Amino acid sequence: MLVKSESKIKFMNQTIAQFLNIKDFPFIINDKNGNMIYNENSCGFWNKREYDAQGNQIYVERSTGIWDKHEYDAQGNEIYYESSYGYWSRHEYDAQGKKIYYENSNGYWSKCEYDAQGDQNYFENSEGIIVDKRPKPVIEMTLQEIADKLGMDVSQIRIKD
Repeated sequence: MLVKSESKIKFMNQTIAQFLNIKDFPFIINDKNGNMIYNENSCGFWNKREYDAQGNQIYVERSTGIWDKHEYDAQGNEIYYESSYGYWSRHEYDAQGKKIYYENSNGYWSKCEYDAQGDQNYFENSEGIIVDKRPKPVIEMTLQEIADKLGMDVSQIRIKD
């Protein structure tokens, strides 16, 4: 009789391999798509996995009670991760699948921008690091406009070669 209880799979207080009297380890069960959904070693430690319709691993539970949860967007990019330790992370992507934002439960975050060729041209994070490779606009001004901004007379401005 299969009994599923809090983070444990048991057959009358036995693991699946023990219940089936398996002696050849590791004991592995795959789903119809070839994804490993259960494995157990000779010591009785096991891992149970679940997958979404696209084949992305969305949940892992271990016989020790530790678990990991994943969520993905339609393109297969991981958008959320959470563990039984209380850690989590969240990710955002642009239309080309490049990561543009990341944050985690430790308070860290980062954001990126990309140019039309897909090259990263801006990065900033919660630690104060900023890398800005975006093109800067060229400002054209006459000598009179420069003098006016500086509050000077044009005759006081000298241009060196």
